[in-house]
Parts: sequence; C-alpha cells; structure tokens
Amino acid sequence: MAVDPGARALRPVTPVGILAASLRGIAGDDHWSAVTDQSLMSALLDAGELAAGLEPYAAECTTPESPALKSLAHHTAATDWSAGRASAAGALEAEMLSGHVEGQFLKMLVAITRSRRVLEVGMFTGYSALAMAEALPEDGVVVACEINADAAHLARQAFAGSPHGGKIVVEVGAAADTLRRLAAEGAPFDFIFLDADKAGYADYFEAVIDGGLLAPHGVMCVDNTLLQGHAYVTGRSSDAGDAIREFNRMVADDPRVDQVLVPLRDGVTIVRLTDAG
Repeated sequence: MAVDPGARALRPVTPVGILAASLRGIAGDDHWSAVTDQSLMSALLDAGELAAGLEPYAAECTTPESPALKSLAHHTAATDWSAGRASAAGALEAEMLSGHVEGQFLKMLVAITRSRRVLEVGMFTGYSALAMAEALPEDGVVVACEINADAAHLARQAFAGSPHGGKIVVEVGAAADTLRRLAAEGAPFDFIFLDADKAGYADYFEAVIDGGLLAPHGVMCVDNTLLQGHAYVTGRSSDAGDAIREFNRMVADDPRVDQVLVPLRDGVTIVRLTDAG
C-alpha cells in the first residue's frame, strides 16, 4: 500500500511481501554471499526481484485510489495504534488497512454485482468501507461494524471529507449483536465483506448464512484467508492461523456455498450461495 511521505513504512503482512523481505535478507547476509557461488546468488536475487516487484506492479496497474482514500491511508499509517487502542478482538495496527489494490478490488466487485446494500464486519478505520461506498449508487448504503471506538472515530472523520461518506452507517459494538439485529430486520445484503477477528470468522459466517443476511444473488468476500502463510505453511502456525485454516476447511466443506480463494494481498475468499443454498 502506498502512503504519503511522513507516514511510517508498514511491515510486510502478505505472503508475497514476507517472502520478498526474507529473500532480501538472505541475499544481503555477508556470510551467505561469501560462501555461495555466483549462479546461486544470481538465482536468489532473481527470486527476490520477482517477489518484491509483484505487489508494487499490481498497484501501478490498478486504478488510483481517490484523494479521500489516499488521505485515510496516510492518517491510518501515521496513527500510533500502540497506545491504549486495543479492541476486544485484540491489538490494532496500521497494517490492518485493506489498502489500494484490495480496496479497488472490492470496489470493482461492488460495481460489477450492482450492489445497493453492503455489509462490512470489521471496519477498522474505514478504508474498505469508503472504497465500496464509492461504487454504490446515491441511495446505496454500507453498514459497517466496528468494535473499537477510536478506529470508528477516525473513520467517521474520513467519511465526513468524502462525497460518498454519507452512504456509510457505522455500527460500533460487538458485530455478533449487530448481525443478530440485522437478521431480525429481514433485509439481506447484496455484498458482504468479512474482515474482523479471525477466531470469530466461523461464527460470523454462520450468522450471515443462517440469518439470511446474504441475498440469494449476493456475494461475500472474506479477507486474510492466507494469513501471512500461517494457514498453509508448516512451522508458521499461530492461533489466528489455526482459526483461518479451520475456517477455510469449513467453508470448503459447506454444500450451501461455492467459493474461490484468490491470492490477492493476504488472501481473499469469494463466496456465493449455491442454487441449493
């Protein structure tokens, strides 16, 4: 994700970004370079260039973000999230931002599906919510759930500076409670973006499907389904990675839905109801 000068550089949080950083570190190690023949070093540098260039090139070839999104990304990166800003779901960090390419990907999907009602579970500072709102018609709405009041406050400030911010309704509180209320209201959503605490993914998914929150023609996107490689690489296990691995298997085994995992950024799974669902 590109950010304005003045915002700190974000650490790599995608499988490709982590791979690129690892390869750069190996190639730059003095001991390694001293004992390795030139052909192997050249192959290592080539691999590093392939990995390091992928995400920047994807961003270069993607429609630029709006000024409002660019400003929001900058302010999120410049905010100190370490000072008392943890949510009930865990610590917050600027790297949680969806970012340019994924934001435009979501915006494109909302436009292609001609969605009018969008639900987001896990808003953070509102980058993805605003990106999706930019694709909605004037009477469209994004209902965005966020448990952390500080993140929601920053998001609302950003929305106020965008001509599309008025399409976004922010629900501060536990997403599970909001999902139950929305299900009781009986108005399904055309597009749903799930990007909240990973341990809660399975429950949120069931609340969406069982609660009828996804319209029959609707699409749900689930973020971080590769989770920095923890979901599939032996030796990179974590509690969140275990939760994502179990979630991915649960979705793959669910006959009510069809799905595809796209290796975009940290993994995005696109889900739709089957005809039988």
